[in-house]
Formats: sequence, structure tokens, C-alpha cells
Amino acid sequence: MDKKPCRDSLAVKTAHVLPPDTNNHGTLFGGRLMAYIDDVAAIAAVRHARKPVVTASTDSVDFLSPVKEGDSICVEAYVTWTHHTSMEVFIKAVTENLLTGDRKVCTTAFSTFVAIDENGKPDSVPQVYPVSDQEKELHASAPERADQRKKRRGHSKEMAATYGTRYPWNKAD
Repeated sequence: MDKKPCRDSLAVKTAHVLPPDTNNHGTLFGGRLMAYIDDVAAIAAVRHARKPVVTASTDSVDFLSPVKEGDSICVEAYVTWTHHTSMEVFIKAVTENLLTGDRKVCTTAFSTFVAIDENGKPDSVPQVYPVSDQEKELHASAPERADQRKKRRGHSKEMAATYGTRYPWNKAD
């Protein structure tokens, strides 16, 4: 499997924020932005793997600047690091006031995707290599983020086992 540069997976989506996209504060619903993030990141992962993918995790999504009705939102994503079957994708969302041209990064995030075969089982992906300084920085710091995700996933499994599927007041003593 040949290595591929990060930039080959770049995916971009730009949308105009209209009234149905906004909450009672006149800003983009956080869930709508998260859906854009997952959609664009999945496209980047499929472009890299050239296989179907599933979302394995999304790191914290912090809303840094509001996205207002009438603004545009541009979501960019590309693969920054790969393991055997998984890919880390960096996502950046930029809002723009279309009347003034003022642009702000409103969100950054990392998501992990796993390539799957025709049976829905994890499948190998090509390695990725960075070219730009930003890509090199993200690539170099990716193993540390992967380790943090592994620990967080373990904690999530512990929480699931502890709290189970029933509400506490429904548990048999």
C-alpha cells in the first residue's frame, strides 16, 4: 500500500447559515456544526482509505466563536496520521461575516475513523505523510493524542460497565 500525503485527503464544505440552521440566539446550532464536522471528516477519511469508514471517536469540540445567521461556515478536514486500520482527521471550521469579510476560526477538532471491509470488519489503510509545517506538527503530535484517546475509551468502557443500560432506580438490589 503506497503512502499518501495529508493534502490528498482534504475535504471542504462551505454553507450559508440560514434561519432554520440557528437557535433562539441567532447562532448556528452546535449540533448542526457537529454534523458538518463528521460529514467532512468522513469524506477526508474515505478519500485517504478509498474504503468505507466509520467514526470511532471525536475529540472535544469547543465552540470558540459564534456563527451568526447570515454568516458562512467553512469546514476543512484532512487525515493527519494513520495506524493500521484507523485514521486521525484534523478539522477546522471558519466562520465569515459575508458583508464585512471578517473571518474567525470557530472550532477545531480531531476525529478518528476506522476503515471497514465488505463484512464490516476493520481493514488496513495506507500510511499518510506530512508535507507542510502545519501537517508535520500535527503528524508528530498525533501519537500522544492517540494515547489519550485510548485512555479515554478505557474510561468510557468502565463507565458503561458501572452504569449499564438501566436507570439507578430500576436496578434490582
